[in-house]
Amino acid sequence: MKLFALVLASAALIGTAPAAYSQTAAAHPDVLIKTSMGDIEVELYPESAPKTVANFLKYVANGQYSGTIFHRVIPGFMIQGGGYTADFQEKPTAASIPLESRNGLKNTVGTIAMARTSDPSSATDQFFINTVDNQGLDFPNPDGNGYAVFGKVVSGLDVVKKIEQVPTGNHGGMGDVPRTPVVIESATVVSK
Repeated sequence: MKLFALVLASAALIGTAPAAYSQTAAAHPDVLIKTSMGDIEVELYPESAPKTVANFLKYVANGQYSGTIFHRVIPGFMIQGGGYTADFQEKPTAASIPLESRNGLKNTVGTIAMARTSDPSSATDQFFINTVDNQGLDFPNPDGNGYAVFGKVVSGLDVVKKIEQVPTGNHGGMGDVPRTPVVIESATVVSK
């Protein structure tokens, strides 16, 4: 709970931070995402994407990601998850958050970013992990808005790459769905 308060405090202060404020100057919470194919640990950057990090940590704290799946897997692009259960029930979400894609972070290999619809400020609980450098997702691409990166995989990139290679097909009108569900068993904040 203290870590979540720290993230919210960081979010409140970010507007007054000096230009020289760097990622190393802030506490970077780590989240361990346990999947049916192995563990992925991501480091989050609240000084660059305060609202996005606070939103993600809120879902982590509420257990939102337990039992969800990576429902969209595209080799040479990304893996997306966090919104659907293994039986394709969409989980309820809180209100969407404003887009923070103009934060200087790029959609490079191993970065985690928020999924959204064509509405720039529609992100809720779904996220994706880039499996290649996706410059086409950086602000202002592809639609003048970009996608908000808010952290990076620090352990388990090999697991991300294994997930990227699972066979996929169509399910309920959705494409690129793993034929065998890749389940997110839990997501928890870990101490460094």
